[in-house]
Amino acid sequence: MTESPGGTRRRAPAGAAVLREDVTEAIRAAVFEELAAVGYARMSIEGIARRAGVGKTAVYRRWKSKLHLVLDLVSAVAVQGLPAPDTGTLEGDLRLLYEVTSRALKHPVAGQIIPDLQAEAARNPEIAQALQKALREGQHSVASGIVQAAVARGELRARLDEDLALDLVSGPLYWRSVVVRTGLPKGYLGRLASATAAALREL
Repeated sequence: MTESPGGTRRRAPAGAAVLREDVTEAIRAAVFEELAAVGYARMSIEGIARRAGVGKTAVYRRWKSKLHLVLDLVSAVAVQGLPAPDTGTLEGDLRLLYEVTSRALKHPVAGQIIPDLQAEAARNPEIAQALQKALREGQHSVASGIVQAAVARGELRARLDEDLALDLVSGPLYWRSVVVRTGLPKGYLGRLASATAAALREL
């Protein structure tokens, strides 16, 4: 029921949909699983609905197409972001960031979905834009916070090249884990944090 300008109560329009959150979450989980299993190109609303245990109508009531569904999920991941490290030192913050990111990138679903969406982004500007937004609001926002905190503590120069700094923070682990896709040797994350901190001090 809603209240009209005159103060009287009126019912919601007949047939107005109330979207159950548990169904929405089941569909979102199914999208991630379907992306990992068949990739974006072969993914279908039918497959998503079957995996979620719902009818196609339940999916279409929430998203107009599989493109809108994937864009929504990518944006949601960006909003969630990563926990902001606060160890009190630049190297400690970098090490914690790399540990959390490494665990996330090791997940088999992430390992399959990210490369597939990157390939799709080369053909689809909307997906490319959503991925860029996710990176800016996720990994890059956390990396920027680490750099700014280090500047405030006096560990880094105030007038450093922030774009280059963010590339140094985020690039190597992503390259190793997602592009080259090789395992990380023992002690690698600690050495990477030390090397990155040293490079940032030179900017």
